[in-house]
This record gives sequence, structure tokens and C-alpha cells, in this order.
Amino acid sequence: MDYREYIANKLNTNGVEAADIALPPNSEMGDYALPCFKLAKVMRKSPVMIAEELKNGFVCDGVISEVSAVNGYLNFKINKTGLSSSVISEILASGADYGSSRLGTGKTVCIDYSSVNIAKPFHIGHLSTTVLGGALYKIYKFLGYNVVGINHLGDYGTQFGKLICAYKKWGDRDEVQKGGIHAINALYVRFNEQADEQMEAEAREYFRLIESGDKEANELFDWFKSLTLEYVKSIYCKLNITFDSYAGERFYTDKMQPVIDELREKNLIKTSEGAQIVDLEPYGMPPCLILRSDGASLYATRDLAAAIYRKNTYDFYKCLYVVAYQQNLHFKQFFKVLELMGKPWAKDLVHVAYGMVSLEDGAMSTRKGKVVWLEDVINKCVEKAYAVIDEKNPELEDKHDIAQTVGLGAVIFGALYNNKIKDVTFSYDKVLSFEGETSVYVQYTCARANSVLAKSGKKIELPPEYVPNNVEFEVVKALAAFPQTVCDAAEKYEPSLIARYAVDLAQKYNKFYIECKILTAEGEVKDYRLALTKAVHTALSNALALLGIGVPEKM
Repeated sequence: MDYREYIANKLNTNGVEAADIALPPNSEMGDYALPCFKLAKVMRKSPVMIAEELKNGFVCDGVISEVSAVNGYLNFKINKTGLSSSVISEILASGADYGSSRLGTGKTVCIDYSSVNIAKPFHIGHLSTTVLGGALYKIYKFLGYNVVGINHLGDYGTQFGKLICAYKKWGDRDEVQKGGIHAINALYVRFNEQADEQMEAEAREYFRLIESGDKEANELFDWFKSLTLEYVKSIYCKLNITFDSYAGERFYTDKMQPVIDELREKNLIKTSEGAQIVDLEPYGMPPCLILRSDGASLYATRDLAAAIYRKNTYDFYKCLYVVAYQQNLHFKQFFKVLELMGKPWAKDLVHVAYGMVSLEDGAMSTRKGKVVWLEDVINKCVEKAYAVIDEKNPELEDKHDIAQTVGLGAVIFGALYNNKIKDVTFSYDKVLSFEGETSVYVQYTCARANSVLAKSGKKIELPPEYVPNNVEFEVVKALAAFPQTVCDAAEKYEPSLIARYAVDLAQKYNKFYIECKILTAEGEVKDYRLALTKAVHTALSNALALLGIGVPEKM
């Protein structure tokens, strides 16, 4: 049962929703609380008076045992036995499905994320879009939506002419095949270091040949693309990332003209200094460029075509674009153009903006070759995880596999723990700490719970009438909050809510582990605490799984 939803429904007044129900800072005040300040504007009364009136009209039952009004807050105390029994029973019965729902049945969510560039390796800057989009993919699936993961490949532009030019001048097929994407990238960097006017002209001509269907140019391009996809898919596999479509910019080459024609038919296009634009000045934005003065298309042209194609193909409920906040204006512009075209579904397009991730020594530039590859970050995290695990538990079996799970988890969690819009400086020491707000701490808590269960050797049986003490009940309340946390993460496009939930639950369980005997307890006390431990292990595992993070049995 979602108790916040239960309280909101029982109040049934002035638009109170489950998200409005909070956890009081002091559990002595209550298990849940409704701040009445938001209602003051609607009801035209003081929060104190509103809380008192709601308290007087509230009928306690087998779920809510006590209601009080304190300084504008309406506090609720839950029937401990009832809540504990129902929550733990549900978790034990649901297992890996605990927290899931059929909320999204019949609805499709498209998620455009990661969107790598052909011939360029992943660098640390690609981390956020990849793991943020991957987590949203899993969260929406968990809530019953049909999810379409789209990798909108950067496979269009003069850079591919530059690449062919560089390959023709300096490349060796066997060496490039062997070196893969790093060999391709080295050629690209070399071109930018040595390019003169003649080479730039040759690059433009090679790109023109790609566009015009030249066999040799397109064979080279397709080869570069296959080497890129082979590489990126290996990274995606490690990070538990899924895509259903790799339709990139090039895919929309023949789909842009109908969009341009429609813009003209609706008198939305104007000519400005030879370029074709949609004037957005009345809406407080610069013009949206549709065609350059030489007739070439731009990002907006291809994004308009892509949005229309996705609506026609998937009939999405929402289409999310997981792209850095530097592109805020671009998305506002092309969303507005679709709205002006009379597309009622333009309101269903969402730019999920995020901050940048960098290492402690600064930013990167692919063009200049000064870049920190994501695979190197992953490998270093795994190596450091192995060293930490080996030091803490040298006799542990399967240390290499466990280090892989821990290291990858640290990379993902490090990018997802903070609010998505914040810039993040990635620190190996911080993300691999066994203490603090890290995936390692959560994974270690899972391993601890698993060890308790293994040592007990008992079948899990929950005593039906057990009354939990205050420490146990804090764990129960945290367990009960998981389903709503998942819904909130989807609604706000914020996987960090789940990451923070996992840390909070782990902290509450570890407090319980230290203060309450488990294996040396007796009778129904032992049975209850083992059942609680099993429930915690399940909820933490589910939370980490939604972020794309695995759980080792031992650490």
C-alpha cells in the first residue's frame, strides 16, 4: 500500500496529492505530515486553522491510528503492525516486481539519449546522457510503459568528409580495422591539426559525394559507422544500456523536404540574409534556422523531421530528449516551431536537461585530442574497486567479477546521485568509498543483508501481529516509500530520487543492524527481523537495478 496516496485520498480536499505528503523531520511528531501552507492560498485561511479543521474532520481507522495538528502541519501516525505486515508481505510476495505498476499500460514513451557521434569514442562528457537516459528507460518500463530507446546518431555533416580525406591521405585499412574507433579518431584529430584550405575543400567534396550516393564514399562511411557501433555497443553492454533504434541524423535526409514544404504552406518560413528561418522573435527567442543560405539543412531541420517521424511511427505519449542544458534554446525553438505548425502533441516533447560531468583535472576537446575516454574511466574505477575489495577482504572469491560490478556501479551512481541539472566533478575516491552516499555503500549493505540471511539458514516467515520498535519501523516506512519514489522519479525525470532513496534505506537498515540483534534474537523477533532484512535486500536491489547497477552477493 502507498500510504501517502492513502492519506491523500482520505483527505479528499483541495487537490491534496500523494506528493504533498512528507516525512516529518522528527518521527515523534508522526510518520507522515501534510504541510498546509500550500492550501492557505486556495482556502484563504491560515495554515494553522486549516490543519486544525482537517484534524477535526479526519476519522482514524485501522491504518491511521492518530492525527494531530502542530504549527500548520497535519501529522499522521500509522498503525505500526498493520503497515509493517502489509509492506513486508507485499515485498516478499512481489520480489523483483516490488515498486512496479501498470501505470503506463497502453502508453509509449520515446527516449532520445546518448546519441553518439560516428567515429568518435565515448568521453566522460557522454556519461550523463547515457546513464540518465538508461535509468529513465528502466524506470518507465518498470511502470508499465512501452519504452522506445533511441540513439539519434550524429552521422551527418562535413566532419565525415574530413574523415574520408584523412583516411585517403594517411590511413591504412588493416591498421584502422585493428585500431577501431581510436584509429579513426586519431585520423580526425590529425586532419584538424594539419588542415589547409585545399584539404578543407577536399573534405567538403567528400561529404558532397556521401550525400549524392557515391559508392566509394558511402562504403567508407558505412565502415566507419560499423566500427563505431561495435565499440559503443561494448560500452553500452557494460553499463546495462538498451536501445531499440539507431536511426540517426542521416536517416532523416529524405524526410526533411516534406517538413520544409509544410512550413512554407503555412507561411511560417521567411528569408533572412539568404537563409530560411522561422521568426520566433514574438515569442522572445532568436529565429529558428531551417536552411542555410547555401541550402544546407541544420540540426533543427532534422530534429523537426525526427519528431514528426516518431509521432507517426510510435504515437508517443511523451518523447524525451536527454541532452545537456547548453541546448536549452535549441529545444525551446524547435518545440515552438512544431506548435506553430499546429502539432497538438508538441506539448508532449520534453527536454530533459542535465549538467556536465568532468574529471577533477578539467574538460575535454575531441577535436584537439585532449579527451578522457569513458572506457578509461570505467577501467580505472574497476581497477580501484578491486584494490579496495582486495584490501578489505583478501580471501573473497570472485573478486574480479565483484570489482567489475562495484566499479561500474560507482561510475553510474556517481553521475546519477545529484540532481540532474547540476554539474558534477567526478572523483574516483568519493565514488568508491564504502562510507557515505555511494553505490558501494548501498551494495555493501545488500551484501551484509545477504550474509545475514545466508547465516540464518531459516525459511522467511513473517509474524502477522508483530509490533515493530521505533528503529524497525523507520526501516518499514522507508520500504513503504519505494513505489511512490519510482513514480516521482518518472514524473520529474529525476533518477537521483531513486539513488538518494537507496542511500536513505541503506542508512536506516544499518542503524537497525547495529542496534537490533538479528541472528541471536529468538522466536518471532528473529523471524520478523529476518523478514525485514529480506525486504530491505529486495528493495535495495530493485532500486539499484533501475539505475542499471548490479548487486554482488558478497563484498
